[in-house]
Amino acid sequence: MTRRSAASIWAGGRYMLHIENLCAGYGDVDVVHNVTLDVLPNEVVGVLGCNGAGKTTLVKAVMGLLPRVSGEIAFLGQPVTGLRTHEIARRGIGLVPQGRWIFPKLTVRENLLMGTQAAGGADILDEVFDYFPVLKSRLSQQGGTLSGGEQQVLAIARALCGRPKLLLLDEPSDGVQPNLVERIGEVIPELCRRSKLAVLLVEQNLDLVLQSARRCIVLSNGRLVHAGAVEPRHSGRDEHPLARYLSPAADAAPDFRPENIRSNPVIPSEKTHEPT
Repeated sequence: MTRRSAASIWAGGRYMLHIENLCAGYGDVDVVHNVTLDVLPNEVVGVLGCNGAGKTTLVKAVMGLLPRVSGEIAFLGQPVTGLRTHEIARRGIGLVPQGRWIFPKLTVRENLLMGTQAAGGADILDEVFDYFPVLKSRLSQQGGTLSGGEQQVLAIARALCGRPKLLLLDEPSDGVQPNLVERIGEVIPELCRRSKLAVLLVEQNLDLVLQSARRCIVLSNGRLVHAGAVEPRHSGRDEHPLARYLSPAADAAPDFRPENIRSNPVIPSEKTHEPT
């Protein structure tokens, strides 16, 4: 099958985010090497990998935060490579960075209002309080006084207030208590159904990816080593097949070979989250 351009694919209404042969890094060093990835509308796609695999570098490349990027990145059929970060945000891509990066001295309300700037200063989105009711009772509280998990849901809510079409979540489970991780895992597919979003979920937490995503890729040393549909856990099985990629010994695994890479993953339509 001949690879079509991102514009022609989107003309058929297929891909929201299209990344092809992406190389990205810092200075003279590439961290991500020839990564190809597509995200459909209303779909959750996971990006798994150990520390240092290149996951955050991939997210930064999409958001225009890196000085060194080559390859193709297109959103809704239009190239975004070379755009400034605020221009990418205003086109409809929201980012929840690793480490949350809320404004600790601002109140919860003020943090949410900051998020609306990507949508031209619109009102706070009422739906964020449906997803995360705890925020409604904390509107006048400074963000820095919230727990780590509450700061994480504030960061997600802030990004949602920008009315994105695509949400990039960079390790939302990092430092978050298990009950809130579970809630985040429930909210992510709900966003696709209710708010008509697509989500790129970057994680080391396999359980969260299994709960939320229908497809995933795996990065190791900045290279794509697996792509395909997410299989559910089966009772009686000690380890999920994807767990081996999160082991420190993954690079030495016998089946860790280039032929495992599927640069143009099959997208099963029945697995895709559809809006209701």
